[in-house]
Amino acid sequence: MKFLDQAKVYVRSGDGGGGAVSFLREKFVEFGGPNGGNGGRGGDVVIECVDGLNTLIDYRYQQHFKAKTGTHGMGKNRTGADGTDTVLRVPVGTQVFEDDNETLIADMTEVGQRVVLLSGGNGGFGNAHFKTSANQAPRHANPGQLGVEKWIWLRLKLIADAGLVGHPNAGKSTFLAAVSAAKPKIADYPFTTLHPNLGVVSIGERDFVLADIPGLIEGASEGIGIGDRFLGHIERCGVLIHLIDGTQDDVKHAYNVIRSELAAYDERLAEKPEIVVLNKIDSIPADELKEKIKILKKVSKQDVLQVSAVTGKGTEMVLYGVIETLDAEKAARLEAARRKIEPNWAP
Repeated sequence: MKFLDQAKVYVRSGDGGGGAVSFLREKFVEFGGPNGGNGGRGGDVVIECVDGLNTLIDYRYQQHFKAKTGTHGMGKNRTGADGTDTVLRVPVGTQVFEDDNETLIADMTEVGQRVVLLSGGNGGFGNAHFKTSANQAPRHANPGQLGVEKWIWLRLKLIADAGLVGHPNAGKSTFLAAVSAAKPKIADYPFTTLHPNLGVVSIGERDFVLADIPGLIEGASEGIGIGDRFLGHIERCGVLIHLIDGTQDDVKHAYNVIRSELAAYDERLAEKPEIVVLNKIDSIPADELKEKIKILKKVSKQDVLQVSAVTGKGTEMVLYGVIETLDAEKAARLEAARRKIEPNWAP
């Protein structure tokens, strides 16, 4: 299945059905009069979050969605049927924006969540609605209200607990394949990963979702390489695993480039908890490895974990570090929520 994380679609709600102009004319019926029914309501445009989807590829082949028009009213006080709703089914993590691609309409984060994007037009009143003591034979009815239309943007942001970031060929896909059942494309050339990959990682008695983001290079925030368009997928991550290729000469520059690109995209990304990992240690001489670890500790101001994604050495330490960070973040959120609900007070 192809991966698509952004789509622009046109939506239009249904028109309301028109009211009917009708009069009762039946043999042996003593009292006649107006009996035109009301029109049915137009269909709504609804967006629904469903399970089993992880891409917006369906909206690559169909971009126009229109709800049905309500049925017109009929004689004998028969009200027209409401128009059928149009439902846009999207994966968990989809955001809906206005045509300007900035104004957020809805954030679909839970399976079963439904949001009405556009309401259908009301049906018109039939002439029976206008009957009064002063006007017992009205000969007019209302037309149905017109539906509304607009263009919207659908933008998918994968929901993962942890995200892998780093330069192309840092070994992110190899790491994901080593710790999960995911099978990303792995090759010895840059930009092997062209779209994000997800894997479920099991460590001890815990599971979490790990996202592999296509590699970043210097100037990605300005559109160089694949650019930073996929960084939105790690906005929801609780922790970032910053993977650095240990075989390159300047690991300090490699670290700073990624940090700069994260900050240029969104300051909140740069503030997320980070686990710094030096990869490919199986290909580095011991003295050189020691020096690079020292450099990374100094620039990142934290401990640096050492792994070989190919052999699996050191991967468990990284995974346990992710679990520890996620637990700490969850505890901090719960504490903040408790303090908000129960503020300090004195008798």
